[in-house]
Amino acid sequence: MLIDGSPSLDLRSLRDRQQYFDPHGAAARAGFSSGDWPLFGLLWPSARPLAARLALRPVTRGERLLEMGCGLGLASLAAHRAGADVTASDSHPLAGRFLRANLRLNHLTALPYRHGPWAADAAASEDETALSGRFGLLFGSDLLYERDDDGRLAAFIGRHAATQAEVWIVDPNRGNRPPFSRRLLAQGFRLTEEPIRSADYRGRWLIYQRM
Repeated sequence: MLIDGSPSLDLRSLRDRQQYFDPHGAAARAGFSSGDWPLFGLLWPSARPLAARLALRPVTRGERLLEMGCGLGLASLAAHRAGADVTASDSHPLAGRFLRANLRLNHLTALPYRHGPWAADAAASEDETALSGRFGLLFGSDLLYERDDDGRLAAFIGRHAATQAEVWIVDPNRGNRPPFSRRLLAQGFRLTEEPIRSADYRGRWLIYQRM
């Protein structure tokens, strides 16, 4: 997978959205329908500009990074290869397995993976450790693809963002930005938006900062 300004990364992924295999009902128990189940295993277009920016971001000693909804983990892999202390998180039962496979494909050292559902009361999966701690940079690609009427994503960020923190989200101009932004502004963040226009992607950077 090509990343602008950085060496390419190889990714193990699903072939398409038709692949579905949940014989033990793990995805169903986690709240994934058969239609949503394959989404973690496909590379979303927003992941590429996010990975490119993280690959070139200077590493700060002692800073902890968290990818929210990592899926295949492209952005986490790019940050990890650049030397950042990054943790990948997702709520899908197979995301950790695919992340480990992609680390091996790219000859990278182990990277922490944690089960990270938005809901505070969601239990950790059987084979992954629940997410805990706070981070200086939280990032994700296309996280606002569905409505979040009860504010779970913003609350998740509130539980895991350090006192001084940034949140980076690459968003393909979804309509769910305003309520999410209002919730983060209420937490003391300020928002900067930057357009992303390339030959194969249109969207925007949502950069929230709390100092």
